[in-house]
Amino acid sequence: MSKFWSPAVRELTPYVPGEQPRERLIKLNTNENPYPPAPGVEQTLRDFPADHLRLYPDPSATALREALAGEYGVATEQVFVGNGSDEVLALAFQAFFRQTQPLLMPAISYSFYPVYCKLYDVAYRSVALDDQWRVPLTAFDTDNGGIVFANPNAPTGHGHPREAIAALLERNTESVVLVDEAYVDFGGESTIPLVSRFPNLLVTGTFSKSRSLAGLRLGFAIGSRELIEGLERVKDSFNSFPVDSITIEVGIAALQDQAYFDACRERVITTREWTRHQLETLGFEVLPSQTNFLFVRHDAYQGRMLFDGLRERGILVRHFNKEALSDFLRISIGTDDEMTSLVEALEAICR
Repeated sequence: MSKFWSPAVRELTPYVPGEQPRERLIKLNTNENPYPPAPGVEQTLRDFPADHLRLYPDPSATALREALAGEYGVATEQVFVGNGSDEVLALAFQAFFRQTQPLLMPAISYSFYPVYCKLYDVAYRSVALDDQWRVPLTAFDTDNGGIVFANPNAPTGHGHPREAIAALLERNTESVVLVDEAYVDFGGESTIPLVSRFPNLLVTGTFSKSRSLAGLRLGFAIGSRELIEGLERVKDSFNSFPVDSITIEVGIAALQDQAYFDACRERVITTREWTRHQLETLGFEVLPSQTNFLFVRHDAYQGRMLFDGLRERGILVRHFNKEALSDFLRISIGTDDEMTSLVEALEAICR
């Protein structure tokens, strides 16, 4: 540790992202989409005038917010955009969760949540998953300074239906409920239609997964105008220009091809279900998934051994070195050929 670090920095335990390998591997560890973005994205990149880069982007990204509002059936002023959903989440933690009561979150969920709490001095309390590895919504029925959870959850894959979350919101009216919908397009049910009923609901989303734009960094939030204004106040106290001009145009292009979007996510879902069946045939326990990944374990093999065996065969998956999760692997859904290679590799390991 450096003597120049502030005390708060010394105490941080940063989030560790999935490995980005330099060697050529079948990469199934960071839940990236195996298919390219919509064809209009490439054309937008080709047509973008380089001279425009000398100018600052629209700080409100109005055209992109209008496109998102049209996509989700809300008003433009109910939409916020940022440099990836991670930034949107970070701004939300600052805007809403620095309260006297603790923030409630699942004990097993997106591991960036407790990192934000430490960074922004947010008191929090973890809620254990139930015996089916699901987020127990009734466990949030207590005094709190906010609630945050991913739906569908990561890394477990389970998602609650919209009306179950509506029931939670009816029981919790005095603090912000943030629903992180990074994976909702792969079989979940979005809560965005609830924002008109519940002014304390904030829904975040990303272009990284179902829109195939993980390398661009674009995320958004949808909620009541008072919540969006809170995000804007924090954003404009930190960085007035979080979304660059190219990203604004590419984001709009990604939203315009609904047929391509539907076809890609259906391909991912179909491949996921085929992979689930193949792994169960090999004796794996596969948790139900509404995402573009599977969370699996095998009674006869340790998770680390399976991870290492796959790596030796040129396949990279995610292993979490935590006691409760150490026997599990999180496997992103790739192309049909990639998942066939995965199954063949696991067959060889299990033999």
